[in-house]
Amino acid sequence: MDSLSPNFSSARAWCVPCLVSLDTLQELCRKEKLTCKSIGITKRNLNNYEVEYLCDYKVVKDMEYYLVKWKGWPDSTNTWEPLQNLKCPLLLQQFFNDKHNYLSRIKKGKAIALKENHRALKPAVAEYIVKKAKQRIALQRWQDELNRRKTHKGMIFVENTVDLEGPPSDFYYINEYKPAPGISLVNEATFGCSCRDCFFEKCCPAEAGVLLAYNKNQQLKIPPGAPIYECNSRCQCGPDCPNRIVQKGTQYSLCIFRTSNGCGWGVKTLVKIKRMSFVMEYVGEVITSEEAERRGQLYDNKGITYLFDLDYESDEFTVDAARYGNVSHFVNHSCDPNLQVFNVFIDNLDTRLPRIALFSTRTINAGEELTFDYQMKSSGDVSSDSIDHSPAKKRARTVCKCGSVTCRGYLN
Repeated sequence: MDSLSPNFSSARAWCVPCLVSLDTLQELCRKEKLTCKSIGITKRNLNNYEVEYLCDYKVVKDMEYYLVKWKGWPDSTNTWEPLQNLKCPLLLQQFFNDKHNYLSRIKKGKAIALKENHRALKPAVAEYIVKKAKQRIALQRWQDELNRRKTHKGMIFVENTVDLEGPPSDFYYINEYKPAPGISLVNEATFGCSCRDCFFEKCCPAEAGVLLAYNKNQQLKIPPGAPIYECNSRCQCGPDCPNRIVQKGTQYSLCIFRTSNGCGWGVKTLVKIKRMSFVMEYVGEVITSEEAERRGQLYDNKGITYLFDLDYESDEFTVDAARYGNVSHFVNHSCDPNLQVFNVFIDNLDTRLPRIALFSTRTINAGEELTFDYQMKSSGDVSSDSIDHSPAKKRARTVCKCGSVTCRGYLN
């Protein structure tokens, strides 16, 4: 990649969207003329200039100029560069798209549009464009972080075309339950199958006194409320066993996106999902029911719902996905959902601590939002004892925004 020094009219600025997560340190190094190989600042690229995003626009003597934010350099080094020097069509397109989106929203009130004789952007427009550029960089970094942390096959994408909201500041991605102090999840299976074909032999479900949950198409064949017993680490069958579905993790590429109906973040699938297919697990911090009662009162006051009671046979533990969770943290409620909750047992056969899996109730098309009923118990009944449960008699009611024909009006 060619280098460019600011204000060199004969040079060409090559620019790509920023994916670096150590900009502040890079800016400090370049400002102090220091090199640091661990963050990518070497003698060779110490004085390189690469466009991170475009901040403003003006016309001087019929020449178009853009204010450039240089990647890895502080804002104080931003410079005006002529259009002819900028060879970054993606960032130029993003600049115009952001300007158009801002002006389109303003036009819903009083029109504020750029006329042909305008030689510069209004300050409010430029400010919005910069905020949008910074948001885009932050969301890209978050997306990269999520994909580094995930252990399943499906990719995670992040998208916000609605507002300026960035990544959540107090959320930590995990792939499995995180036990609170004093809670043990190390209980392992005491037996495993020796099947050659788990479809036709006496496998783990039969040992537990239940039916095999899947057909040969890896789809559920059991009714809501029935438990799923998958083959475990003691089984002699291999990783391709047809009774190992949930433990393989999400196979679909999903997108965490900003909803336009006031429900905050949501999740949509980017590929078609067949009916009765495993989609994702609901994971979080495992806490006691007593702690869940305390947190539930706080969450009620904030209008959020992340508590899920593990009430398959008892009501001793709850999963709290408010701070620790996976993609399911962002799945919204619907009174007419396309996902159904099932209890799953694999290595941990303690019936007080089932894993929670979400399966599709019907075919879900690419681009469709994923939802489940926050009041749906794993038994298939609708009850306020599942999500965001609190024994407190006086609770703040959270209005439901699902918009379905069967909407009950409230989440609790």
